[in-house]
Amino acid sequence: MPDILTSRFLLGPGPSNCYPEVTAALAHPVIGHLDPVFFERLDNTCEGLRTVWGTKNACTLPLSATGSGGMEAAFVNTVVDGDVAVIAVNGLFGERMCEVARRCGATVVRVDHDWGTPIDVERVLTAHPRPKVIAAVHAETSTGVLSDVASLGQNKGDALPIVDAVTSIGGLELLADDWGIDVGYACTQKCLGVPPGLSPFTVSGRAFERRIENPRSWYLDIGLLGGYVGAASGSGRTYHHTAPVTMIAGLEAGLRRILAEGMDAVQARHRAAGAALQAGLQEMGLELFAAEGHRLPSLTTVKVPYGVDSAAVRRYLLEHFSIEIGSGAGSYASSVWRIGMMGPNANAASVTLVLGALKEAIASAAKDSPRKH
Repeated sequence: MPDILTSRFLLGPGPSNCYPEVTAALAHPVIGHLDPVFFERLDNTCEGLRTVWGTKNACTLPLSATGSGGMEAAFVNTVVDGDVAVIAVNGLFGERMCEVARRCGATVVRVDHDWGTPIDVERVLTAHPRPKVIAAVHAETSTGVLSDVASLGQNKGDALPIVDAVTSIGGLELLADDWGIDVGYACTQKCLGVPPGLSPFTVSGRAFERRIENPRSWYLDIGLLGGYVGAASGSGRTYHHTAPVTMIAGLEAGLRRILAEGMDAVQARHRAAGAALQAGLQEMGLELFAAEGHRLPSLTTVKVPYGVDSAAVRRYLLEHFSIEIGSGAGSYASSVWRIGMMGPNANAASVTLVLGALKEAIASAAKDSPRKH
């Protein structure tokens, strides 16, 4: 395997490249998961996660799982057979929420939207009179759309809002407490600039009190996990599992890096990079996929031009520039590209690089092959 694999420009939907401080932390010596030094690191990580989540929730922790594990933890701890889960679906990850909730026994009430559009808060809130949970994706990774989860959480009634913040945490404004988010999950490999493998997770006191006492998953039981981080009950720590100590060292370093720059500055950097990329793509004559006014700065979706082989362009970018961008998702797999400006990649240099490389790749790969969408 060529060494070039260690130096990709990861400009797709994730993972992104890591902050240098994260890469350095991943080389720390491995220590025990019950070592006092590790507990201090874990406490620092949980406190940093509270800041990027915009919450004071005691039960805020890095789950030893990817973002999909965070999704499963959100539902397995909140619904059982017959509980109603209203789920906004405007992309692949809303679809996945429905499947996970169904497997947890919930009666799923889907509120479908066209892909590329934000959720209609009013339709979601009125889809059922008494749901146990209401779930939505804040930043839909499959479509590049940002939705108003604040209005959803602030008008939730008795329901518990579950929010996917996978492509927003660490790069976009996220105010779990002010927005009324009761359960939130995310991942590390996007705006946080940390490798995949952990799921930043937060649960409000209200949701913790109403959790399923004996959920189907022992591993993802937030009652047990909360005890492990010593935050759920205010008592001492209880052993649960062997934590990924090296990954948590990396996450601690990434959070420290972000907070040193300042959340306002980090968010401004992501907004500027996303705006510059989207303007540059349109100047090239390309059409953006996500609805105007609701486009993610961290992840841009752009339609593949007529007559251009999507896969050939992505292959050209890898082979000639060592740049990775993503294909579309679902039925848009061959007709949309996804380009990420996340973490350390959210800067003007990344925008210039990918725009120039993409222009050359399109010229090279253009051929008579009608797009489907």
